Amino acid sequence: MSSPAVHLPVPRIPGRRGRLQDIPVDGRKKVLLAAPRGYCAGVDRAVIAVEKALERYGAPVYVRKQIVHNIHVVTELEKKGAIFVEEVDEVPAGSHVVFSAHGVSPAVVSAASDRGLQAIDATCPLVTKVHREAVRFARDDFEILLIGHEGHEEVEGTAGEAPEHVTVVNSPEHADEIEVRDPSKVVWLSQTTLSVDETMETVRRLRERFPQLQDPPSDDICYATQNRQVAIKKVAVGADLVIVVGSANSSNSVRLVEVALEYGAKAAYRVDYVDEVKQEWLEGVQTVGVTSGASVPEVLVTEVLEELAGAGYRDVEEVRTAEEDLIFSLPKELRQDANGQRDSRALGGRSSA
Repeated sequence: MSSPAVHLPVPRIPGRRGRLQDIPVDGRKKVLLAAPRGYCAGVDRAVIAVEKALERYGAPVYVRKQIVHNIHVVTELEKKGAIFVEEVDEVPAGSHVVFSAHGVSPAVVSAASDRGLQAIDATCPLVTKVHREAVRFARDDFEILLIGHEGHEEVEGTAGEAPEHVTVVNSPEHADEIEVRDPSKVVWLSQTTLSVDETMETVRRLRERFPQLQDPPSDDICYATQNRQVAIKKVAVGADLVIVVGSANSSNSVRLVEVALEYGAKAAYRVDYVDEVKQEWLEGVQTVGVTSGASVPEVLVTEVLEELAGAGYRDVEEVRTAEEDLIFSLPKELRQDANGQRDSRALGGRSSA
């Protein structure tokens, strides 16, 4: 049997530290550091799940898709022996495979079972909640308008729970084009990592067309996504520049850039690493806002703050808008160690902010 395809992210090439110059500007230079930021409970759980699987079963452990949407996390797990694949048919029969935090459809679960794979489901519990809602509404013969980005792994997983009942709505503008079979039996659900404001605008437009549109039983956009957006809104008002640490395929990181611009930041950029911060971004900038997406380890934020300090932005003020203490249990296969004892990390909890 040929080796499974391995999809490597672009490796990090560390740049020279101290690249940014301390150029005088009018007023006192400072950083507004958003909190909460970085790892959420679902990401923490998923990353620890891969680490524990490697400890428990040894390398390699296969992971379908990126466990979370962050290039640094993926690269570090690869160094420990994780192999990331696109689909389960690339995994050798009988191997351990971890499903990513974004969730999978029943078809993927069945495909893994057919290959005799030992699956570990690291789907975020908040995503699992949306899956269950989709199943319930489909059983009651509702048409489900799933607000989200076509092609995103989470959307594919949720839609796969009830493909005959789900229509994906990509944007507020797309809402104006949607047609339904029975306007009296329509409900909306959403991808968990969207912009809260844009999602509610999409819902508003859908309800104008379908007045009997039902709401989900509870908020689908995850608490961490909402908290990070609330924090960056407060930061953006007073920021000349906002730097969001996060990867390009991270929906919630990309949304943070958009929200920052919408709420007053004069400029906002997303970077994976500190090396990508450009000197010209700081021209005439007195206040820099800094935050990170929900799949970003705090070390990457620390590196940005250290580089900014070298450019004169040594005064750091934390702007905190919420406290987060939610912790999710690990997948059931990983809650005990090899001796059958409850593992000390059966719960997540490696919070970063």
